[in-house]
Amino acid sequence: MGAGFFVGVIGVLILLHAAYSTIQYRTLLKITDEQFSGAPINVVIELIAGLVLCTWAALTVPGKFLSILPHSDENRVVSLPDNLDFMIFNHRGKAFPLDMDVKLK
Repeated sequence: MGAGFFVGVIGVLILLHAAYSTIQYRTLLKITDEQFSGAPINVVIELIAGLVLCTWAALTVPGKFLSILPHSDENRVVSLPDNLDFMIFNHRGKAFPLDMDVKLK
């Protein structure tokens, strides 16, 4: 767990705090019988900061990007050996008749 993980946790905590602050603000507006016209500026700043931190963590935590070039050594396809254990000859397809004389109109 590197720094990106902890930055992501902090970003999620900031987003949760912004959600709690918005709910608390709306409750205060209901008590004072005022209309909700939008979130306060400090909540908007918290949302933007949390979004930036979560986005940065999402881009850094998964790890190293792989090359998309087809001839790269990182993209070698490892082939499985030919194994007859995975071939199935006894399946539900034998329930269908072999001679199907169905003509489409």
